[in-house]
Amino acid sequence: FKGRTVFFSDMSALTFDKSELGNLEYSLQREMLATDRIGGYMSTTIVCCNTRRYHGLMVAPIDDSDRTYVLLSALDETIIQHDQTFNLALHRFQGTYEPRGHKYITDFEYTPTPTITYRVGGVILKKEMLWIHKRTQLMIRYTLVDAHSETRLRLRPFLAFRDKHALTHANMEADGHSYPAVNGVKCRLYGSFPWLYLQTSKPGAEFVPAPDWYYNFEYRQDIARGYDGYEDLMTTGYFETELKKGESIIFSASLDEMGSTKTIEEVFGGSIARRTHKIDFISCLEHSARQFVIRRPGNRTEVVSGYPWHGVSGRQTFVSLPGITLWQNHKEDCIDVLDSVCRTLRDGDFAGSASAAQEADAPLWFFYTLQELESEIGSREIWRRYGKAMKSILAAYRRGIGGRVALHGNGLVWASDEHVALTWMNSYADGRPVTPRNGYQVEINALWYNAVSYALSLAEEAGDKAFAAEWKEAPAQTKASFLEKFWLPEEGYLADFVNDAETNRFIRPNMVVACGLNYTMLDEEQLISVLRIVRQYLLTPKGLRSLSPQNPLYNGSYAGDDRMRSHAAMNGTVWVWPLPFYVKARYALTGADCTPEVERFLADFDEDIQCHGIGSISKMYDADPPFAPKSAISYAWSVGAVLELYRLMERFDPAWRKKREKAAPKTGSRRAAGAAKPRTATEAAAAPADSARKGAADEEAKPAKRPKAPAKGNGRRKTERKTVKK
Repeated sequence: FKGRTVFFSDMSALTFDKSELGNLEYSLQREMLATDRIGGYMSTTIVCCNTRRYHGLMVAPIDDSDRTYVLLSALDETIIQHDQTFNLALHRFQGTYEPRGHKYITDFEYTPTPTITYRVGGVILKKEMLWIHKRTQLMIRYTLVDAHSETRLRLRPFLAFRDKHALTHANMEADGHSYPAVNGVKCRLYGSFPWLYLQTSKPGAEFVPAPDWYYNFEYRQDIARGYDGYEDLMTTGYFETELKKGESIIFSASLDEMGSTKTIEEVFGGSIARRTHKIDFISCLEHSARQFVIRRPGNRTEVVSGYPWHGVSGRQTFVSLPGITLWQNHKEDCIDVLDSVCRTLRDGDFAGSASAAQEADAPLWFFYTLQELESEIGSREIWRRYGKAMKSILAAYRRGIGGRVALHGNGLVWASDEHVALTWMNSYADGRPVTPRNGYQVEINALWYNAVSYALSLAEEAGDKAFAAEWKEAPAQTKASFLEKFWLPEEGYLADFVNDAETNRFIRPNMVVACGLNYTMLDEEQLISVLRIVRQYLLTPKGLRSLSPQNPLYNGSYAGDDRMRSHAAMNGTVWVWPLPFYVKARYALTGADCTPEVERFLADFDEDIQCHGIGSISKMYDADPPFAPKSAISYAWSVGAVLELYRLMERFDPAWRKKREKAAPKTGSRRAAGAAKPRTATEAAAAPADSARKGAADEEAKPAKRPKAPAKGNGRRKTERKTVKK
């Protein structure tokens, strides 16, 4: 592999071992996901056996809140021939699997939509599962590919009607009745929910009312995670119809009634025709990235942190946005998300999880996102749209936010609360933070320096003399205090956090953020030293460990109950999101020579798209080999980070970019050939050494200066990131 350039066509196709589909150890580990782009999703295993409370065929919001609900949990299919029934479903009840329909599965395909093929004797049935974009609707098309005698198909829906984080049990309040709808029925277990319309495309398909509770569905993943994993589900009856060889029937579950059987067929046909083919690593990641950006009522565009159980996080929104939007030239999505967050800005702080009072670094990551967006829309547009917000945020940190976060007189940001984890290391055990990093945190102060320096460069370019005068001394003060507090000269790396009681010397990935931002306070020798430590103790093929294996608190396996997993997550478990900051710093030091290392990372992730979350990247990985994927099956931070690696190769290695443009299919989703991007600060650091260091002696205590904007043009300009030798 060494020395070989990796292009999109080199990555493996998304395939599954047909001989293993009946092996539950194989199939139950592989989970699929489809979303509607407005907050709803379908997720289950590739054999349609739910192993989590978060699994379901229709999981969707029912109002303007961010809460989502499992409405349709499962749909059992039964083939009937010669008065014999063959149930194709698979469920786990307490201690047993029943029915065991997985033994009839002969094939599974993921593109263009999840498709399962069953064979029962001479009967071959194909099932295509389709979530309709921008509406809460699941459609499943069943096609009788082959049969040699009269064949009937029975479809029995199982309903939950509960919050996705909860479980439901048999009760007297649930309404088990079905009410007439066009070629189907409508159901609503509880009056606070909307109607769920269950319809088919075949005129005359009979619905047989048969309300009943089925007890003790077992969700083994929940039990393994230390949670309750048993649930009762309601069925209100079943559809039954005859199918002839070559005939199809479409089942529709929707919050809106379909007006006719023809409409059902048209919606399905039109939607599946627009689906992209997820045939390789990069196309799968691009599709996965689009699933995180959702449109909410009230003109809100948000980023779901991960599936199937995560909601919206301000920090993760800002960190993941460049990767999940800009690689595919979806700058409008990026802007819409930023604008939605900015509309919540009050007194220099965002609302909700983007508030510094909840996530001390979240507003500072906002500046990082703007730096990446600048290469798409130009510096003048960044300042015009977001300059007021940037100034307001910096002023709020100076005043103090929520009694927890404040800029001290030494130019460093202090974040502290005994009961709230204010940094990204926010796992809890027994109601308290696992890693209480109160004080000055290394990544937060690196982000602060980067934010102030970036705002100053934009303000100076725009002629905002008042702001420039107010803040011009801040970067030098922050840098001097940062190096005094955090740099450990004997160890050759940065402290993780500092407070009145300790200088924490734990080797964690947080210091790599200080190396990979556009404005760094470290000189070249310090960068080399930090990256050497990172490579020695933290770097894995899947990202960076959250703690060095040399530390007695290290735990290399993310497993067990909630308390055990929470400790492992912050004390060993591998995270993908810091990887681009490591790679940026490597490019700054070595230029295009870094590309082979980046290609090896991508090759290592290639195998993951078909072994946990199909077509996506997991939230985290075990810290010890074989680095198994763990937790959420599809995570915005992780997907964004891997796509960001492609952006970095395209940006820093012109030869790779040219070869890629020749080898890649012209899908139109990526940057057109020859559309060069302006260099960011990190790019400038990757330029020849003489150019990067010119005038370095005069800039030791200053943020990197940027050339003034030209009098005409789109406002784009080169930016420069200086690294200074001691």
